[in-house]
Amino acid sequence: MSVGGVPVRERLRRLVEHQRFQRVVLGVIIANALVLGLETSILDGPVDEVLQVVDDVMLWFFVAEISLRLVAHGPRFFRDPWSVFDLLVVSIALIPATGPLALLRALRILRVLRLADSVPSMKRVVNGLVAAVPGMGSVGALLVLVMYVSVVIATNLYGAIAPEHFGDLGTTAFTLFQVMTGEAWPDIADDVMEVEPMAWIFFVVFILVVSFAVLNLFIAVVVSGMESIDELAEHEERSDAEVMRELQAIRAQLTAVQAELAASRRDTPADLATPGT
Repeated sequence: MSVGGVPVRERLRRLVEHQRFQRVVLGVIIANALVLGLETSILDGPVDEVLQVVDDVMLWFFVAEISLRLVAHGPRFFRDPWSVFDLLVVSIALIPATGPLALLRALRILRVLRLADSVPSMKRVVNGLVAAVPGMGSVGALLVLVMYVSVVIATNLYGAIAPEHFGDLGTTAFTLFQVMTGEAWPDIADDVMEVEPMAWIFFVVFILVVSFAVLNLFIAVVVSGMESIDELAEHEERSDAEVMRELQAIRAQLTAVQAELAASRRDTPADLATPGT
């Protein structure tokens, strides 16, 4: 089916990809975030009813927008993880939040996460984080290994001295997590150092290894992932530019061939050009 010689799907694709349409969607997402925030403060009264009506209108706007994208892109819609995420978020909001599903009402705020899809810079950041997940898994495993070794050592060394901090593996793990985050670790160290003055060596080494070395590896992996995403985007831009240059060169060659054919026809004598004469 086509309108004015242009397929309907193509017209819809141009509509949903148009910059003005994207700005409208972005504005509705931001407005919906404000409405959902106000609903948590205004729990009853006429204002709350108005906010609920506005929220419902915005929800059906998102449903219409997702439907247009589904029709415009067809099966390709499900090949884009961001589009699938948008569909999932909107679908959750459509489930009646009553009875055991009342928790889903709080999940409506997930619609705000669509900002990451609508803002290109945020989208690149999230793609970088996703690209860094494999590396982050390796660093996370290293962190768990270092933490486990430290927990066993600290429990054996200081369990009898400060059982409230190092009495068992679970308590020691929580204590060292506090130390890792820099929360109240001087007080914990003072409690141990009252009996064991050299205990500062353990705390200093632990903080240097875990807080400064291992945790900074997470930052390095994320930065590396974002750089790889940027390099891929630059490569795609270069590839698109090369394709456009090749198409322009082919068009120029076709134009030249057409000009040569037109010139040869003009130079051909009339008696040769007309057969049977």
